[in-house]
Amino acid sequence: MIDPNDFPVLEREVWLNHAAISPWPAAVIRAMRAFVDDNAAHGPMHYDRWLATERRLRERAARLLEAESADDVALVKNTSEGLSLIAAGLDWRPGDRMLFLAGEFPSNRLPWVQLLPDHVDVVEVPFASSDPEAALLDALDERTRLVAVSSVRYDSGIRLDLDRLGRACRRAGALLAVDAIQQLGALPLAVRDLPVDFVVAGSHKWLLAPEGLALFWSAPDARDRLRPVQTGWRMWPDMFDFDRDDTSIPRHARRFEPGTLNTAGIHGLDAALGLLLSTPAAERGARLLAATRRLIDGLAALPGIDVLTPGDDRRRAGIVTFRCTGRDPRRVLAALRAGSVVAAPRSGGLRLSPHWYTPTDQIDRALDVIESALR
Repeated sequence: MIDPNDFPVLEREVWLNHAAISPWPAAVIRAMRAFVDDNAAHGPMHYDRWLATERRLRERAARLLEAESADDVALVKNTSEGLSLIAAGLDWRPGDRMLFLAGEFPSNRLPWVQLLPDHVDVVEVPFASSDPEAALLDALDERTRLVAVSSVRYDSGIRLDLDRLGRACRRAGALLAVDAIQQLGALPLAVRDLPVDFVVAGSHKWLLAPEGLALFWSAPDARDRLRPVQTGWRMWPDMFDFDRDDTSIPRHARRFEPGTLNTAGIHGLDAALGLLLSTPAAERGARLLAATRRLIDGLAALPGIDVLTPGDDRRRAGIVTFRCTGRDPRRVLAALRAGSVVAAPRSGGLRLSPHWYTPTDQIDRALDVIESALR
C-alpha cells in the first residue's frame, strides 16, 4: 500500500503535473536535508560517505534500467546534455543520415539540428499518431546512422514501440537513441531486453528527484563510437590519482563525466530511486496505467471533450491530454488551479499527468472540477 506520508504534496495539491516537474517525496526531502546539515556542520569531511551514496545511486540506476552493469550508466546534468553528447560525439561520416520525428520537445530536436556536422543529412520525419513508427521505418535506409525518438511524447502522451523501432534500426545498421524522460520512473524500461543503444532521462519528472541530474545509459559497442566532447579529472575510476600518466579515454560510461558532479542532486536522486525500487516496477506501471485509464474514461464521458491520448495501454504512460470543444482551455485550467489541481496547457488543450502513487479520489476530484468548468 502507498503511505500518504511518503508524499507530502498529497496534503495540499492534486498534483497532475509529473510530466513537468514532480514534488519531492519525503525520502528525498530527508536525504537532501541530511546532506545540507552534514555539509553545514562538517564541510567535506565526510566526502567518503558522499562517494558511497554516489556508488549506490549508480547501482540503483542500473537496477531501474535493468542494465547489465552500472558501468554503462553516466550521471550527466540533464536530458539535453546527454543527447548533445551523442549529437556532437558520434563518429559521423560524409553521407550519413539522421532521423527524428516532428513535434519533439526541443531537447530532442535542437541537438540534431545544431550540433551535427554539415555533411550529415538531418531528416525531420512527420509524426502520425495512428502509427507513430511507420514514417521512421519508411525513411530508414543503409545511410541512416542514427534514429532519435522520445519513448513517450511530452504533449499527447503517445508511447512508441521501442522494440519495433529498435529491430528495424538493427536491420538497417542504425543506432537508436531514446529520450526516456517521460517514461523512466513511470513505466518499466528494461534496456537489456530492448534493441536500443542510448537512453537519457532527467531526474525531475517521473524519477521524483531534484533538477540538475540525468541518467545516461549507453550500450558498450555504441559508446565506443562516441568521442567524448568534454574531458576532465573525474572520468577514471581512480579519479584521485592526480599524477596519472595514462590519459587514454576510459571505456566505461564515466568517460562522459569530466568534472565534479551535483552531489546534492545525487543524494536526492539516490533516495528517489530507493523509493521507486521499493515497489516492483510492474506494480508501479499497473497503478499508473489504471490512473490514466480512469482519467481517459472519465473525460470521454464528458460532453465536448476530445482525448488526444490513446486508450490502448500499450500506447500510453502517465500523460493524458485533452481538448475542450468550444471552450477556452484557459478557463478550465483556471478552474483546476482554483481547486488545487495542478495541470499544464499542451497541444491547444490540457495535460494531466498523475503518478503511480496518486490516489483514486484525487483523480475523481480533478474530473469533477473539469466537469463543473464545462457547464
